[in-house]
Amino acid sequence: MSLPEIFERRAVTVYQRGQMHQENDYVVNEIPLTVFLNDVELATLICSPGGYEELAAGFMLSEGLLKDTSEIMEITFNEEDGLLWLETNSPVPQIENFLKRQIASCCGKGRALLYFVNDASQLEPVQSECRFSASQILRLISLLEEQSETFRLTGGVHSAALADSSGIIVMYEDIGRHNAVDKVLGYAFLNRLRTDDKCLLLSGRISSEILIKAARRGLPVVVSRSAPTRLALELADQFGVAVVGFARGERLIIYSNSEKVVS
Repeated sequence: MSLPEIFERRAVTVYQRGQMHQENDYVVNEIPLTVFLNDVELATLICSPGGYEELAAGFMLSEGLLKDTSEIMEITFNEEDGLLWLETNSPVPQIENFLKRQIASCCGKGRALLYFVNDASQLEPVQSECRFSASQILRLISLLEEQSETFRLTGGVHSAALADSSGIIVMYEDIGRHNAVDKVLGYAFLNRLRTDDKCLLLSGRISSEILIKAARRGLPVVVSRSAPTRLALELADQFGVAVVGFARGERLIIYSNSEKVVS
C-alpha cells in the first residue's frame, strides 16, 4: 500500500457571479497515526501524510517524554494500519495520568493535550546569545510563504519551519499547527541539530502550547505571520523567548524580548 499524497484533485461545483460551473480543485488529505511508546498506546494524531517518525518524536519530545536521542532504541512504522511504535530504554512515566486527556479549543478537534506533561513548570529559561535582524526575519518568513505549496493549492494546511540566518533548514506543512511544529522539532531532534542559534517560523497563531514547545527545545525566537496570545507572551517573558508576530512584507511586531531582534 503506497502512502497517500498530502493533497489530491477533486471535482467540485463552483458558484460565481450568478453562475454554476464544474472544475477541479485541490483538497488536503488527513490520516490517523496511532503512536505507541514502549508498546503503550499514547495518542492518535490526525495529521497530513508524511513525516511520521518526525511527528512521533516531536510529539513525545514536546510532551517531555523524550529528552535525548540516545533514549531511542527503535522506531517501527506500519504504514498500512497507521501505527508507529517508538521503543526507548526508559520506562513510560505515570502512564495512568498520561492517558487522561482534554481537548483544547485552540488545537481543534482531535488534538489531545496531556495534563501532566506539557507543563511550563518543567522548563528552564532559554540560554542563547543568538540575534536575528528584522530584515533576516522578514526574508525568512517570505521564504516560508514561498515554499508553502500545499497551502497555495488547498488553503487547508499550516506551515512551520526551522531556520537560521542563512535560510530555512527544514519545513513541514500539516493540517494541524501542532503537528507541523512537532514534525520540525522532531526532525531537528532526530538529526541532532542544535536549536539555540535558530528560530521557529509559523504561518499560524503563536499559542501558549507552541511557545512551550519552542522553549522546551531552547529556541530563542518564534516568528509568525499571525498573532500571539496573551498567555504565550507571558510565557515568552518568563522563559526569554522573543515573539515576533504579523511578520509580513516590510513590517513585523516584536512582542517580547526585543533585544533578540536587531535593526
